Amino acid sequence: MDLDAYADTHRERWTELDRLARRRPRSGADVDRLVAEYQAAATDLARIRQVAPRSATGDRLSLTLHRARLRFTGTPTDPLTLLTRFFALQLPAALYRIRWVTIWVAVATAVVAAITAVWIASTPGAVGTFGSDEALRQYATQDFVDYYSDHGLGAFTAQVWTNNAYIAASMVAFGITGLFVPYAIVQNAVSLGVSASIMHSQGRLGDFFLYIAPHGQLELYSIFLAGGAGLLIAWSWIAPGQRTRAQALAEDGRALITVAIGLVLTLLLSGIVEGTVTRQDWPWPVKIGIGTVALVAVLTYQWVLGGRAYRAGERGDVDEFDRGATSIVAG
Repeated sequence: MDLDAYADTHRERWTELDRLARRRPRSGADVDRLVAEYQAAATDLARIRQVAPRSATGDRLSLTLHRARLRFTGTPTDPLTLLTRFFALQLPAALYRIRWVTIWVAVATAVVAAITAVWIASTPGAVGTFGSDEALRQYATQDFVDYYSDHGLGAFTAQVWTNNAYIAASMVAFGITGLFVPYAIVQNAVSLGVSASIMHSQGRLGDFFLYIAPHGQLELYSIFLAGGAGLLIAWSWIAPGQRTRAQALAEDGRALITVAIGLVLTLLLSGIVEGTVTRQDWPWPVKIGIGTVALVAVLTYQWVLGGRAYRAGERGDVDEFDRGATSIVAG
């Protein structure tokens, strides 16, 4: 379908709908005409979306439909319905959109962390720059392990959650700069590499992986998700495609900020695991298994449920302008 030709053919009818939507109906005939024009335009929007999920023509028509719908609905959407839609469609679709960038962020983190750890461990005197022998020994034998049990369960969980949520939100919010996310990724990876090299120097590398594994799987993946969202926000204005930069940034920004809301929950879950599971005197396979189950649950939500929502046309955009079109056509 030629989108421009289709728009030229129906533009007069869409203009009439916009005119009707901008004033209060004065009679029953006006209401009937508004509803009829709305249904026809909703069908047009559905056809446009099949050809171009995002286009200036579709967005303008979506706004007109939203304005018209307010004229004959007026009742706000049930909050429970909005909440259900958010968690069943919008959030998983937004997470699905960043799936491959998330994987690349994870790979980059692993590579930088490994290079850092190997370089420090293989360079004579390098590990000594991080402290005296006594300080390094205390870090590896006491501080690293005691970190998970020095504070009360509730306070520790809240502290971990708040800190990680702040980092994740910053990566999404400042992703627009194009520089903050790479900086944060490298900084996080280098910190992991330094910790691993210090633990290795004291013969405690096994403890490093054991204590990180229960909560670290989901915690790190959440940070990777934040990095992926931030990078895509930057890419939306670097390479907007057929859209203007302002339009691309507004559309993708709304959708990917949704990810930040989801990360608050995934990091809360990883914080609970870190505060309640890692510190327990349970067999390591049990503790690591709990962390793995939490990660698999989030991966399933992102890749399976998110894939279904995305293929159904959901893009994770919390904007409500085009919500009525599908329901009217289906009805």
